[in-house]
Amino acid sequence: SYSAKASPALEGIDLAGVIQDYGVYRKAVNAYRPIIAREITDKYNAKLINIYTFPSQQLWCNLKDKSIKSVSLKDLAGKKIRTYSRTLGDFIEGLNASAVTIAFAEVVPALQKGVADCGITGTMPAYNAKWWQVVTHNIRVRVGYAATFTAMNMDTWKGLNADTQNLIMAEGKKMEDAVWKFESSLDQAGMDCNASGPCAKGEPGGMVPIMPTAADQAMLKDIAKNVVLKRWAKRCGKACADEWNATIGKAIGVTASE
Repeated sequence: SYSAKASPALEGIDLAGVIQDYGVYRKAVNAYRPIIAREITDKYNAKLINIYTFPSQQLWCNLKDKSIKSVSLKDLAGKKIRTYSRTLGDFIEGLNASAVTIAFAEVVPALQKGVADCGITGTMPAYNAKWWQVVTHNIRVRVGYAATFTAMNMDTWKGLNADTQNLIMAEGKKMEDAVWKFESSLDQAGMDCNASGPCAKGEPGGMVPIMPTAADQAMLKDIAKNVVLKRWAKRCGKACADEWNATIGKAIGVTASE
């Protein structure tokens, strides 16, 4: 979300609401990897080592009443929702809600005091940060994966011999594979811990889990296509969108255009 400010193409690796499945997301990341590598080199003079993710980013809302068992995405219209990136802000505005940028450490008091009604973060990070103390409902739509990369200064990289470079890339690949496996396992564990369990990390949080309905899925798809992708394609430009369509778009059967 921070590096994307200098390179909208980097933002293309994790556009809000576009992909709902971990396996599909990894295929998308692998398809887009050459573009990420190029952008990191061109914009930051760095060598890409690996790309990994966090548990899926979902919606967590303080509706003040756990007896509410049915919540739709349409019900979030008018809510103030914490975000941390441009693409998540686009998604929130697609819900007809208001995007509020709040630092992670300040989200719990913000939700408690009504500065925000909902927040977006990963499943296990929400539990570890004790969002369950101030959140009543977990709306289980995957709006992102908080894609992260490891890189090395290119001048430093070029100063290494080939054996050292090969070792770093091999170990980076091992780390990448291990993190993907670990974080994907945390995804469901985080949802369980925030709800009624089981939870190996501690006491379950007691949130009400809300599974998206067919109508919610249709709304999510519409927002992703007609708000998130359109706005990003405009920010990034036609050549950038064409590259996305030839990589991630081709892998998942989606087209980005203004």
